[in-house]
Amino acid sequence: MVILITGSAGFIGHHLAKKLLDRKNFIVGIDSLNNYYSIKLKKIRNKILLNYSKKNKFRYKFYKFDLNNKKKISNIFKKYKIDIVIHLAAQAGVRYSIENPNVYIRSNLNGFFNILDLCRINNIKHFIYASTSSVYGNSKKYPINENMESSKPLSLYAATKKSNEVISYAYSNIYKISCTGLRFFTVYGPLGRPDMSLFSFTKNIINKKEINIFNNGNHYRDFTYIDDCVAAIIKIINKPSKQAIPYQIFNVGKGRSVKLLYFIKLIETYLNLKARKIFYRLQKGDVKKTHSDIRKIKNSINFKPKISIELGVKKFTDWYINFLK
Repeated sequence: MVILITGSAGFIGHHLAKKLLDRKNFIVGIDSLNNYYSIKLKKIRNKILLNYSKKNKFRYKFYKFDLNNKKKISNIFKKYKIDIVIHLAAQAGVRYSIENPNVYIRSNLNGFFNILDLCRINNIKHFIYASTSSVYGNSKKYPINENMESSKPLSLYAATKKSNEVISYAYSNIYKISCTGLRFFTVYGPLGRPDMSLFSFTKNIINKKEINIFNNGNHYRDFTYIDDCVAAIIKIINKPSKQAIPYQIFNVGKGRSVKLLYFIKLIETYLNLKARKIFYRLQKGDVKKTHSDIRKIKNSINFKPKISIELGVKKFTDWYINFLK
């Protein structure tokens, strides 16, 4: 099976590609390697995949392309006869979207459309794409299931992801393309994004710098360990919707909401260091709480998250300390 992964040098894309290579799939990776966060980290992830592929005689082909270059990407579809597309490339970040809205339109709308349309043109068997728990905005009821309100996003980032869902539904309806959207809930783990809280908190605590805590520490998040996230994606690959309109949406989370201050306490415990905390009020676009209802994906693919927040944070801090050496 030939699988195209966009954002293959990204956090989720890297871990997914590595696991799929283990399963003897031929992986074609695309990533623009932009500078939203450390290009060095993205290159480290990609180098791991290239070396891993070479060492184990797996097939991993990488292309440094921007998703807006539809012609170049079209040539990849034709050259490799792609079976499955897993679209993870996107401009991430809630707060960054407030200052840089144009980037989100270009990447998350135009880029998304190019990939989806190429799936139509090339009769792709299953199009799987990353959405986000941010589409739910500030829900009044928890845990959040897939049928609850998701049309009032608090940030442009979330709005672009909701737009992806609506556009893919239309394509499923018109062209009968099997589309699956995955609403990820705060994915974390080794080789994670430096702009995410776990990475930045750990880095600053080790360097004896202050950590910024918004909403006065009253945020709650459904933290999902990367291995659980990847396991869900892999199980979904061979489970496209069988409905007349072959479209489906799933929450991908741990199914547990954790207070941010407890999360920070775990980091302090494993580092054996005390954080210098600076508290701020709620920021524009921030969601106060996330808590996933994962019964739908559990019933569909028997998805059962295995990694507790305690073990997950320990795995990350252990990795980070070794990463610094």
